[in-house]
Amino acid sequence: MKLLVIGGGGREHALAWRLAKSARVQTVYVAPGNGGTARGAQLQNVALGDIDELVAFAQKEKIAFTVVGPEAPLAAGVVDAFQAAGLKIFGPTQAAAQLESSKDYAKAFMVRHHIPTAAYQTFTDPAQAKAYIAGQGAPIVVKADGLAAGKGVVVAETVDEALAAVDQMLGDGSFGAAGARVVIEECLAGEEASFIVMCDGRSILALATSQDHKRLKDNDLGPNTGGMGAYSPAPVISPALHNRIMREVIHPTVAGMAKDGIPYTGFLYAGLMIGGGPDATRSIKVLEFNCRMGDPETQPIMMRIKSDLAQVFELAVAGRLDEATIDWDRRTALGVVMAAHNYPAAPRSGDTISRLPRDTDECMVFHAGTVLDNGILKTSGGRVLCVTVLADSVKRAQAAAYAAIAQTHFDGQQYRTDIGWRAIPAAASPT
Repeated sequence: MKLLVIGGGGREHALAWRLAKSARVQTVYVAPGNGGTARGAQLQNVALGDIDELVAFAQKEKIAFTVVGPEAPLAAGVVDAFQAAGLKIFGPTQAAAQLESSKDYAKAFMVRHHIPTAAYQTFTDPAQAKAYIAGQGAPIVVKADGLAAGKGVVVAETVDEALAAVDQMLGDGSFGAAGARVVIEECLAGEEASFIVMCDGRSILALATSQDHKRLKDNDLGPNTGGMGAYSPAPVISPALHNRIMREVIHPTVAGMAKDGIPYTGFLYAGLMIGGGPDATRSIKVLEFNCRMGDPETQPIMMRIKSDLAQVFELAVAGRLDEATIDWDRRTALGVVMAAHNYPAAPRSGDTISRLPRDTDECMVFHAGTVLDNGILKTSGGRVLCVTVLADSVKRAQAAAYAAIAQTHFDGQQYRTDIGWRAIPAAASPT
């Protein structure tokens, strides 16, 4: 069968790579793909401009099912269009995707359905937003309401920093429509974790736990990014905590969407802040919802899947997700993002990628901001590569990833040297 993956980042490369390993899959088309998917076995890039072109292509090629990677097509209604044409696609409808495309919608939804989250207020007027910040003090979090490619969140350590974020989002228009409203919320303390599940409108299948590293620099310093690396499993989520997250966050979210008349299908990603203490009393609060898999969490998660992922998706799009299971590699997968010069501000493109390690079952370099230019691989975006490995422990995975990075080069490359640091003390007992 032939499949279609919509998107062009590292998440989509990893999804397409794993799907192509199914014995029943002939070709995985990636729209638009990148320099890595252009070179992948059984992968084929297709340049399709809009939703109508995607629908026409899926019909013409008799695509068995489509998987949507990034958030923008979901917010634009690609799932609605495919379903209207009688095509099988995995992802939430435009209405359901508001859980990610509007932070104000998501916060109001969580309050309405008693899902734990940080206290907040939403503003369109800069003066009112600034007055609220002055009254609350710092640290405080300022978020652009709409989609901002993972960069619309400022964790302000000072009041002045928060006021500047309001000016940027509501004042100078640099965030466009995404910044027409801002959500200002309390700054939560604890340890972040990514909890991703698949939904078919009724049933839920939890994926392996993972943990992202949002800040640009070591020791969680520097500006927020789309993500500088991730690993799976995340020791912070014990089996007991896993059960609580399903009970307190995931099930109420899916039930709440159904109650609101918007059945949820697709990936549901809960970005969580886990407080301290014993598992039974640790606080669990939702920082954000995403309506797709995380990037770079997808890369290590895909490395750990041992099952036929195409079969899981087939069951999901047929509304039979309750019949699906995933067999996980017990080893740790860890991915380190290599970013372009001056990322995340104004990343440079066009640098030649002169060295890459050989892809193996234990080491894959997933591409994001890359392009093949007359046969030469070059950088084309902010996050360029995610060097992802499998090893017996977090410490060994970390060592293997950085050994592979030493074999990789492009001018201006930047990356963190501490991906996985939170899991090192607890690495003896992964979940």
